[in-house]
Order: sequence, then structure tokens, then C-alpha cells
Amino acid sequence: MKEGTDMFIIKAVLPVAESFGFADEIRKRTSGLASPQLVFSHWEIISSDPFWVPTTEEEYLHFGEKADSENQARKYMNAVRKRKGLYVEEKIVEHAEKQRTLSRNK
Repeated sequence: MKEGTDMFIIKAVLPVAESFGFADEIRKRTSGLASPQLVFSHWEIISSDPFWVPTTEEEYLHFGEKADSENQARKYMNAVRKRKGLYVEEKIVEHAEKQRTLSRNK
């Protein structure tokens, strides 16, 4: 808290890819009372491989068949591909069941 005022200063590190729309979201959720100031600090390489899939029995046991935790490198890579209009391999429906919600009245 800044002395003599009712202002709070919060410092945090946020990935640039996730900072788009952050200022609008903060203002929206605080009804315009908060305004963030974003400053580039540093960069670092994401250590995970965007094309990694579990292959060994141990990896299947630890991560599951689909590797349930989302791969951050793949997430960022797919976001850039979508933005540029390139092909992104993703399944829209994985396990679908036929559902009939409208019945025909005769």
C-alpha cells in the first residue's frame, strides 16, 4: 500500500500471450476503479516441447493417455497459428452421443 493514499501496488509476472485483454478485464471487474500498468520485464524460453505425447508405460501411468494437463507451449503455438489463419489440429467433439431433443408432433 502506498503511504498517504488508498492505492495498492501489486507487482506480478505475466506471460505476454496472456496479457492481451488483461487491462480491459481488470477495469471491467473492478468497475473502472483499477487500472493496470504493464511493463515488459524479461523473456525466457518455455522448456516444454509443444509436440510431446506420452509414449512409455510410465508416462501413460503418470500423465494419462491424453496427458490431461495442458501443454503450455502447444497452447501458445496453437493461439499464434489461429491468429495467423494457419491450420490447427484439434478435436472439437471427442466422445459424442446422439441426443434427440425435439420430437415430431403429429
